[in-house]
Amino acid sequence: MRLMSVACLFTLVINAGHASAQETIVKIGHAAPLSGQIAHLGKDNENGASMAIDELNAKGIRIAGKKVKFVLLPEDDGANPQQATTVAQKLVDAKVNGVIGHLNSGTTIPASKIYNDAGIVQISPSATNPKYTQQGFAGAFRVVANDGQLGGALGRYAANTLKSQNIAIIDDRTAYGQGVADEFAKSAKAAGIKIVSRQYTTDKATDFNAILTTIKGKNPDLIFFGGMDAVGGPMLRQMKQLGMTAKFMGGDGLCTEQLPALAGAGLADGQVVCAEAGGVEESQKKVAEAFRAAYLKKFGVNVKLYAPYVYDAVMVMATAMQKANSIEPARYLPELKKISYKGVTGKIEFDARGDIKNGILTLYTYNDGLRTQIAVVK
Repeated sequence: MRLMSVACLFTLVINAGHASAQETIVKIGHAAPLSGQIAHLGKDNENGASMAIDELNAKGIRIAGKKVKFVLLPEDDGANPQQATTVAQKLVDAKVNGVIGHLNSGTTIPASKIYNDAGIVQISPSATNPKYTQQGFAGAFRVVANDGQLGGALGRYAANTLKSQNIAIIDDRTAYGQGVADEFAKSAKAAGIKIVSRQYTTDKATDFNAILTTIKGKNPDLIFFGGMDAVGGPMLRQMKQLGMTAKFMGGDGLCTEQLPALAGAGLADGQVVCAEAGGVEESQKKVAEAFRAAYLKKFGVNVKLYAPYVYDAVMVMATAMQKANSIEPARYLPELKKISYKGVTGKIEFDARGDIKNGILTLYTYNDGLRTQIAVVK
């Protein structure tokens, strides 16, 4: 009896080895800040990637005649450019088949050169600085509108809808914050709005009294902030303490469901107007709602911001692999360039630079502590 058990065990081991030999492992790298002030956004991104990976594996996809197993390799870049390049090299050394990330423009841009030099395809779900896709890297893509589109839309909204005449601009000096603020400034000036003050802070600052006091003396009717919610929230608190009631505008880094908690009593109804790079048109609402419900069921928390774009980025990459019948970046890259994919966030196609075509933007405000959609624009 014992001899039979050993024989059976030996047979099982042989069979298991045979089965694994027939399975192809596809390594998908993911990089985002999992520590620091915007770790909540980084975890949201990672959850979106994990959700897509699980769904792909449940489908039993075959590529080049073999069943494939998608494996996520998550890394923490700390929203720090130097850490991001270390992470990028680590993913290159792990021989990933593609990278989804990074979250911030300031980490995406330096990391992109490392991926490009290694011939690895990178799709950012959230980096909006135009410079990312202006470097001429064949394998660099993004699934959200860039700062030129976002800043332009906000500038037009400030002029045409809010009727702003005098504005102040603050940015956190990151690639994202400065980039979106610069694009907004261009659009605002073109619309005839006067910029009465341009101030700077950092992405780790907590005290804004000096710059806000300077701005208060200029009496603007709107303040634009280029930066993330972790800084924008406390800034709103201090604006209230100083008796400032100007409208407060920002890009997608500000436009999160976390902002009310970060701003507290500093967030007045209708005071904030922000734009999210991406958005869901009427025809996509049911799909988006279904995704959010599935995300909540899986992780026990609501989508914070970029998770749907991360999910779509993974799915787009996997679809290109299937079309090319290969997991090698050089082989599936041509398919990615001509992809036409209907995702959770809408139709995804890329232009010659790797930017999403016809990038959609969603404008929001906040009422009763809840983010409220104003409009979807292009």
